[in-house]
Amino acid sequence: MKKLILAIIMMMATPLAADVHVRDADTIVVDGTPVRFQGVDAPELKTRAGQDAKRWMVNYLRGQKVNCDLTGERSYDRYIGVCYVKGQDIGAAVIAAGHALDCRRYSGGRYRHLEQPSAKSRIKRAGYCS
Repeated sequence: MKKLILAIIMMMATPLAADVHVRDADTIVVDGTPVRFQGVDAPELKTRAGQDAKRWMVNYLRGQKVNCDLTGERSYDRYIGVCYVKGQDIGAAVIAAGHALDCRRYSGGRYRHLEQPSAKSRIKRAGYCS
């Protein structure tokens, strides 16, 4: 019985990283579910800024456990949500790092204070986010 309890405690103490794939800087796939970060406007992959942003996101999430709170809304094949690593909002992190912008229409402006001046001049804001 003591061995079983110890095994359960050891399993609970070991963080398990969800299977995460990065599509781009505002969309990840968590355990097979595509999730679009709510209120985050990242550059398109066909641009250099988009490639840089994806590379940043891949490095940021490497080996991390990701948790997402989904809103119940969808955009194309993706569910909309806010995802976290170690309790930190991933959308906030990518914006603060200068690789994305706040999409006020969907964020309510919660990320506006995190936008970097260099990102504002380098990244073209999506029309629906203006």
